[in-house]
Amino acid sequence: MCMVIFAPIFAVCAFATCGGYSGHLRVRVECLDKSQSNLSITVNFAYPFRLQQVHFQPTLCERNRQENIFLVGDYSSSAQFFVTVAVFAFFYSLMATVVYIYYQNKYREGNRGPLVDFVVTVLFAFMWLVSSCAWAKSLSDVKSATDPTQVLLLISACRYPANRCSASHHPVWSELNTSVVFGFVNFILWTGNIWFVFKETGWYKTGQRYPMRRRRANGMSQRLYSQSSFDQSGDSFYQHPYRQASFDQSRESFGQQHYSQGSFNQSIGSFRLPQTRLGQPIIISQGDVTSKGLNPIIFVNDI
Repeated sequence: MCMVIFAPIFAVCAFATCGGYSGHLRVRVECLDKSQSNLSITVNFAYPFRLQQVHFQPTLCERNRQENIFLVGDYSSSAQFFVTVAVFAFFYSLMATVVYIYYQNKYREGNRGPLVDFVVTVLFAFMWLVSSCAWAKSLSDVKSATDPTQVLLLISACRYPANRCSASHHPVWSELNTSVVFGFVNFILWTGNIWFVFKETGWYKTGQRYPMRRRRANGMSQRLYSQSSFDQSGDSFYQHPYRQASFDQSRESFGQQHYSQGSFNQSIGSFRLPQTRLGQPIIISQGDVTSKGLNPIIFVNDI
């Protein structure tokens, strides 16, 4: 909307204040001989500021002679470049306004219209910046070249101390200063309009689609993760009976081991050595043994 309303207005103000400018300065030369004095020397200059073509004829303060003096500097390139950018921006903004209002459907078809509009808007924003900076520098040089004190230095009669020279009128620069301000305002306006034109292009719409896809992918991954977690929990549920069966098998094996231990104990109980019991010892004296030659006798009685 800012393109439709303000761009043509500020473009007109920019090239009108610069291209329509005309100024003048006035100096006076008072000679020692009053009859040779020239108290009103007017120097006129205007757009496109080819000052080397601007000349005036001051007095030489001798025998009614005059000299032809030219100003210094050519600043037409920067001034004309600034005005050219303003004129083309004005016509393009008018054309864009017509397209936005009456051909909105065709403008949005195929994405070609927004892309062309975006490229041209970026180009004009850059051109406004360059032309405004160049014109601001050239305007500073124009002010220096048309300063009455500098112009007086070009007059031969003013080099003699007997003659008195002074400036009676200075140029008015408010109109040209305004043109520089309008130039930078147009730069800000077109730079801000880049965002609104970019939103109409397919690049912005593509960038808007990708976040939705990323969000959907994230949601899908989260769903898959939750599903896998559920499957793992189900698998662990089915693994629990296996663990229970293993536990039962271990218990059965432990019972079998206990049974085998009992059998082993029974086998040990059934397999017993014959018990022996010693009877009453028979005490035989040593003399009897030695005398009779008898060996010790041990009686074993079964019970």
